[in-house]
Amino acid sequence: MPKLYEYFGLIVMFYANEHEPIHVHGKFQGRELRAGEIIAKWIDFFVLHKPVKSELISRRLKLNPSTS
Repeated sequence: MPKLYEYFGLIVMFYANEHEPIHVHGKFQGRELRAGEIIAKWIDFFVLHKPVKSELISRRLKLNPSTS
């Protein structure tokens, strides 16, 4: 699992056995961030061919232990 960046505890990385499409993972304190939302947007874009809207996160994220 190559770690690409670390920024104030946020880790951007990919796994050694990754698959296409090209993507990265973001983790914070051992939990993948907003995983359910990212999966839903991936399905919207790649499977349902819907446009995906970008979001600006301007406040601190609440970590959900169920997404680890």
